[in-house]
Amino acid sequence: MEFSDVVRTTGAVRRFTDEPVPDATLARVFDNARFAPSGGNRQGWHVVIARSADVRRRLSELSRAGWEEYQAYVDAGRVPFAPGEDGRMHGVPDDVDFTRPAPRNRFIEQLERAPVLAVLAVDLRQLAVTDRDQPRHSIVGGGSVYPFAQNVLLSARDAGLGGVLTTFLCRREPEVKELLGLPQPYAVAALLAIGVPERHPRKLTRRKVEEFVTFDRFDGAPLPGPDAAAPTD
Repeated sequence: MEFSDVVRTTGAVRRFTDEPVPDATLARVFDNARFAPSGGNRQGWHVVIARSADVRRRLSELSRAGWEEYQAYVDAGRVPFAPGEDGRMHGVPDDVDFTRPAPRNRFIEQLERAPVLAVLAVDLRQLAVTDRDQPRHSIVGGGSVYPFAQNVLLSARDAGLGGVLTTFLCRREPEVKELLGLPQPYAVAALLAIGVPERHPRKLTRRKVEEFVTFDRFDGAPLPGPDAAAPTD
């Protein structure tokens, strides 16, 4: 596929056919993805592909538990687990009700049936967390693992597959680490579900370039989008 087609059509795919993904195809996906950048080229990621029915079922259960927490925030009209305006975490808001039954979610209900379930883990010792001393929630560490995750999804799209990255599983990290035998230095970064999509997204909705790229300051002049008329002499 052309690069522009790949990046413009790699949307979140949550519905898959029952067609299995051959190991050879999966190997090519990860073979391409491994060239993602990482701090110091340390490549601190490790992927565990869940093949056992028992492991897949347990990952589905743990993901559901995380999703139900997430949905409780949504029901309260809040961004789930978001830090406050000062960038710090301040516990659970009083209006988030975890006892309210969560609505049905087809993706979560059928998660264990996804052709490929891959848990992405990262060796915390390999992360250069340069913002660790800032008086806010840290975000930099993920920069050495999530480009790899995106490369997996882009490579899967190029192979005619689809997929989605979820982090519901991270809410149950201790249970996941025990289930998969992850050693102590590792943390759970994401769960990737991959397979042949029921359909590929074709019209993704995203903000225009001029809405989020500016010169010199946050409120500076916007970068004209690619469709803007070229200046004339």
